[in-house]
Amino acid sequence: MNANVGDQIVLEGNHVGDARRVGVIVEIGHGDGTPPYTVEWEDGRRTVVFPGPDARIGTATVGHRSA
Repeated sequence: MNANVGDQIVLEGNHVGDARRVGVIVEIGHGDGTPPYTVEWEDGRRTVVFPGPDARIGTATVGHRSA
């Protein structure tokens, strides 16, 4: 998996009732775009993410505030 700063990441819930999580990648762990990623979630929290098979990366979002 490869991503760029500003790309959207979507994590699907793993269990029935788990919510989908959507965030923006604000930092990349390696120069080649591979994880880990620092993600700013819709609620403003930031976490370090090592995406699993339930993750999708989308193109950069427009209008997101910079890190």
